[in-house]
Amino acid sequence: MNTARGASSSARPADGSRPPGGAGTKGVPRARREEQILAAAMDEFGRHGHASASMAEIARRVGVTKPMLYTYFGSKDGLYLACLERVAPRLVTAIEEAMAPERPAAETPSRVLSAVFGVLEGQRGAWFVLYDRTLRPGTDLHTAAHRHRRTIDELAASGTADLLRGHGNDDPLDADALKHVWTGTVGALVGWWTAHPDESAADMAARCARLLTAIRG
Repeated sequence: MNTARGASSSARPADGSRPPGGAGTKGVPRARREEQILAAAMDEFGRHGHASASMAEIARRVGVTKPMLYTYFGSKDGLYLACLERVAPRLVTAIEEAMAPERPAAETPSRVLSAVFGVLEGQRGAWFVLYDRTLRPGTDLHTAAHRHRRTIDELAASGTADLLRGHGNDDPLDADALKHVWTGTVGALVGWWTAHPDESAADMAARCARLLTAIRG
């Protein structure tokens, strides 16, 4: 999917160590503190992209120091990769389940959109972590993000081709064109949803179902 705002890195310091005993900071359990950091980082990276995201702002929002972020995740890149690996596999799994072959192909677009909104509920910026335009080609971050995006793109290609075949259309160029329309549409809808924070995932799923019905009509 081609609308954007980066292999997994272990959430630990650069030397591979971890804080002792699973302890967190200020009495907060380590697992809970990591969740807080990832939530704040997901939003910061999603809003500003990796290049412009501020580790100081992430630390401020969580109520820890910048050195604590590095203690937990090793580097800004390590934190970004932890966010990426948090959201990308969940999106892929949700889309695969929505595209289950035993379900009617005509319902696939609505199911996929509903699945995407469900994964992103409460962390809409996560979409723009995966589709981050600030990642420099050739970097490990860009390679990691591109790997996940390619998987989602392949699912989109498969789904749109199946949809066309259901209407007797086997033209590969038609399928490729529709895939690009679809992926751009999904990204645009997530962007619209992000700009309308009062809309829930269920609201968006229902809205998109209405829109798709109108388009088909």
